[in-house]
Amino acid sequence: MEVFPVFSGVLLGVALRFLSPRARWRAGAPLALALGLLSTVLSGEFLESWGFLVVDVPLVAGAAAVTAAAIHFARPRKEV
Repeated sequence: MEVFPVFSGVLLGVALRFLSPRARWRAGAPLALALGLLSTVLSGEFLESWGFLVVDVPLVAGAAAVTAAAIHFARPRKEV
């Protein structure tokens, strides 16, 4: 398991919670791509194959989505 893509995805998921729902999609998708690319380059996997990008980008996006969902559902609901 790769640490950087998952860790950066968790940070991305936390950061996206501060944006409006519309802005989350506009910012989240390009940032997940950029962080996936960065993790492929930093780990040196690109020297072997750019195919690792297909693994790293979904790792970042998945970790961000799971983190954002966990934060959403962990918050206490306001009673009316």
